[in-house]
Amino acid sequence: MELDYIENINEFGENVVRLYNFDKSQVIKFRDLIKETIVNKNQKLDLSKVDFIEIRNCNLILGLFKTDEGILSSDNKTFFCALTLEGYTTMLKLLEPFCEKETKGYQYLYDIDNPTDFLFSPAGTW
Repeated sequence: MELDYIENINEFGENVVRLYNFDKSQVIKFRDLIKETIVNKNQKLDLSKVDFIEIRNCNLILGLFKTDEGILSSDNKTFFCALTLEGYTTMLKLLEPFCEKETKGYQYLYDIDNPTDFLFSPAGTW
């Protein structure tokens, strides 16, 4: 599983933080980490400290917030995914199809009006 940031993916100047190049077993581990760390323990999940995620050009830290803000950054190197508990519960549901079988499909892990989307794509495409 790899993590990177891509700027200006379309004519609207939108960006994407992307988790890609993974298989079903890694998705299950990722889902379980979100469930255990964020949902059950209310702690932050720093993806640079996850042994099966290779950090390419950025880091992403997932954490609970009072409102669903999506991915934020001040330097385009360290990103924070600020979602409510409900936002992470929805994210877990969106991950489920990837836990059940290998697929080439992709999924955005939240639907928030924010210039940076969170793309989950085994092939890296959208």
